[in-house]
Amino acid sequence: MKTALLQLNATGDKKRNVETALALVSRAAGKKAKFILLPEAFNFRGRIDPRRGFRDIAEKVPGPSTAPFMEAAKKYKVAILAGSVCESIPGSKKVYNTSVLIDARGRIAAKYRKRNLFDAVIGGVKIRESGRIRRGNKSVTVKVGAWTAGLSICYDLRFPGLYQEYARAGADLLCVPSVFTRETGRAHWEILLRARAIENRCFVLAPNQIGKDGKGVASYGNSMIISPWGTILARASADKEEIVFADLDHGEIARVKTILPPQK
Repeated sequence: MKTALLQLNATGDKKRNVETALALVSRAAGKKAKFILLPEAFNFRGRIDPRRGFRDIAEKVPGPSTAPFMEAAKKYKVAILAGSVCESIPGSKKVYNTSVLIDARGRIAAKYRKRNLFDAVIGGVKIRESGRIRRGNKSVTVKVGAWTAGLSICYDLRFPGLYQEYARAGADLLCVPSVFTRETGRAHWEILLRARAIENRCFVLAPNQIGKDGKGVASYGNSMIISPWGTILARASADKEEIVFADLDHGEIARVKTILPPQK
């Protein structure tokens, strides 16, 4: 299965971000990709009113940021992972950070709500997702053609138990749409992605962002597709909006499991 990762530099302009991502989806589909993945927060990464949090940009799913990709998936007959959007919660000031898997018929096949929230201090800037985002409580696997994908978002990458759960459930693909920061990315991004691939004998698909968010925190780029052996099959740059591709083969998973059989 030919797979494409879209590396974006999302801004505070939701309309522009969606249009940019749709143009890249069209390009990826034109290159015969059958599974196209967007990064976390693909539709908005601008300045947030500290009093209102994400409420002003939150939306229902499906909604204005996901519906266009449902149409694109149906038009091009491809599966699309809409990396994540802020999903509104009726009656709550908080939102979910929700990843949306759209099948090749243009239907929402699965939603995953980020379970592990990013509370950190990056370059002196305090980031506290838990103050504005409600934690999800479910793991999610979903079929993508003949493949089974386990869904996650960014900071989840640091929690191996989630991915081990997916491997036990028969996942072939581990999806990690991200806004991984430059500071932490330089130290940990490649190491963690390759570890999750190796220990679970799965392909890892990790589209990331570039540029700075509304707080001035820079993202690392370096979107990657990694084999079950830990080989980097495709890697984006650190500073360009672009698409990277790789052809995934089920036989590679079988080969690795023959060498290193899973423990029972």
